[in-house]
Amino acid sequence: MLLDAYSQAVTDAVQAVAPAVVKIEGERGGGSGVVFTPDGLILTNSHVVHSARSLSVTLPTGTSAGADVIGDDPHSDLAVLRMHLFAGASTEWATLGDSRAIRVGQIAIAIGNPFGFHHSVTAGVVSALGRSLRARSGRLIDDVIQTDAALNPGNSGGPLVTTRGDVIGINTATIVPAQGLCFAIASNTARFVAARLIRDGRVRRSYIGVAGQNVPIPRAVARAQQLAVTSGVLVASVESGSPAEAAGLKSGDVILGFDGEPVTGIDDLHRRLTDDRIGMTTPMVILRQQERRVVHITPGESKPA
Repeated sequence: MLLDAYSQAVTDAVQAVAPAVVKIEGERGGGSGVVFTPDGLILTNSHVVHSARSLSVTLPTGTSAGADVIGDDPHSDLAVLRMHLFAGASTEWATLGDSRAIRVGQIAIAIGNPFGFHHSVTAGVVSALGRSLRARSGRLIDDVIQTDAALNPGNSGGPLVTTRGDVIGINTATIVPAQGLCFAIASNTARFVAARLIRDGRVRRSYIGVAGQNVPIPRAVARAQQLAVTSGVLVASVESGSPAEAAGLKSGDVILGFDGEPVTGIDDLHRRLTDDRIGMTTPMVILRQQERRVVHITPGESKPA
């Protein structure tokens, strides 16, 4: 009876979402995607479509057509496509759920096209929440869902779904050669990024123009300067003409805080450099020659990845 109930739950979810799952093909390979708006916009991974000169999308009905990239964000590994449907054509679409509402242990269903096998379904559970994953751009993606629903090449960009048929994540990566370590970008992240990509074609972020590395702060220095952090970002170089140069940052400085928030490493600094910081003069705490100082910096807009 329990097996029957489980099977029914998975079957119902697949019937609800599978009509919205598409196969995406480019020159260098392919992946999956999910239609998420009534007018046929498709969510997928950036790494599936990035730098592709032409794309083909195949619907579950077998209909194939070209597609354009509306927006692409390698930093979150998400992209939005528009398929070239003929006049009067329509597609099914899936609903993006609230990834904050999911719980560890609940059923998670992945639908995609692994190794080109059209509309394959795997099921498992949500293994963990709030993971971080390094994008191919080098930036950290926060709030990633870990699942043991089996993913393979070609699943990238497809949906991770609840038994209610809500999309809670966009499948993005596996750990090779580990088994059962698969990851999806949370639907709330996908919703935010997709909205920016539809509006602007990209996600705007700020930058200050330094190359740096994580370094520990000696305990004696932390005590003497009354520092609340034990590590920071060592400035290795400052870009010419950058906001950092204008603020007077120098090689050898250690960044410890930004706008009242601690900066314990490069990932912390990236998290603080959001689009609302562009053009806003902000206090930054640094350590220079073992002395705590505050400089004021005005981040600029970073170039697309």
